[in-house]
This record gives sequence, C-alpha cells and structure tokens, in this order.
Amino acid sequence: MVMEGKTLEEKVMEVFKVVEDPELKIDIWTLGLIYDHQLDQEGNLNIKMTFTSPGCPYGPMLLSDIEETMLAVGIKSVKFDIVYEPVWQPNDEIKEMLGLL
Repeated sequence: MVMEGKTLEEKVMEVFKVVEDPELKIDIWTLGLIYDHQLDQEGNLNIKMTFTSPGCPYGPMLLSDIEETMLAVGIKSVKFDIVYEPVWQPNDEIKEMLGLL
C-alpha cells in the first residue's frame, strides 16, 4: 500500500480497498460494506457501513482492522455508524468470487 503523495481522502479510499472481511477474504470496498464516509478538515472520519449479516461474529475485528489502518495512514479519529438498512446483498460479481454463481 503506497501512500506517499496521496491526499488523506485518497488514503481513506485505499484503506477501504485493502482491509478485508476476515471471513470472506474480500476487501470491504468491493463487498459494498461501506455505504458512506465523511472526512472533515481535521482528519476525523465518520464511516457508515454494514456487515455481511447482523450477527457477524467478525464485526468487532473488522472495525478494529479498519480503525488501526486508518490511524496508521494519518486519520486522527474514526467513528462508525453500523446500519442494517439496506440489508447487505452480494452482487453478481461477489457471488461469482464466492463461487455462488
């Protein structure tokens, strides 16, 4: 993950594309788990996201991975808004990656 010369917003997007769901081993951006994010001028990040299921046993681990990686690239703080509406549904590309098609 090369971060030199990138804006903080570019670094955020890069992190979304490298942090993987611990169970599915696919990045959270490709999975569509990130619904929205807001980065303020001070470097504080609010993330609206979901999990693959409401009872996801890896949820706390995933949040920790995201936060640790964001802090390592220069984000000052990370806050999460975990939502289940809309319910996460894998698209055809994800289904194919998981061998479901």
